[in-house]
Amino acid sequence: MLFHYHLWTPHVEETEKFYANLGFQVTQRIGKKDGEFESFDPPLDWDDFRGQSIRFRIIEMKRGATNISFGYGKKVIFDHIGFLVSEEEKVNVLERAEQIGLTTQSNERRTFIHTPYGFRIELQQHFDAVQSRSENRVLQFSIDSKRKGIEEVLRRLFGRQVSEINVSESNHTMIIGVKLMSDANFRTVDPNGIQIILSNT
Repeated sequence: MLFHYHLWTPHVEETEKFYANLGFQVTQRIGKKDGEFESFDPPLDWDDFRGQSIRFRIIEMKRGATNISFGYGKKVIFDHIGFLVSEEEKVNVLERAEQIGLTTQSNERRTFIHTPYGFRIELQQHFDAVQSRSENRVLQFSIDSKRKGIEEVLRRLFGRQVSEINVSESNHTMIIGVKLMSDANFRTVDPNGIQIILSNT
């Protein structure tokens, strides 16, 4: 199940506020202060640490079956997308990744597959990464890519056509749109230029 995306952005506070207004809840904030990483998790909010020099490594937000994360970067960069998988699915995907010749990297929490398309694919087995496995799911991602072939690589990795990801050619690699399940129906654009579509269909 497609559930997640991660960005680097200079618009950290603005991005958090944007998604909070869409019903996402902050579950984690980790930032570097005075050379050391510290947690600034809720109930702390931005007014509690605004005057401090903090470079946020990750802010994680959840809404139903959707998880987004972002950290500070000098410019907006799309880092990875994530799929929730079972142990069997993970083993199968990693076997196919090896057959294709893609590099993988694992730790106890998650696994990354490095692609030649300018972003990584996360395999996540821990279902506490989301609040729900059915509500407010990611329905579709739209991605711009400098290289052809993403759809075929995804099909080979997951053993099916990954129809929830649409790819178009561009001179850069970036998520350009995300369609989310919602009771509401409207479109908006996040601080990083990503079109967010909330839809009940």
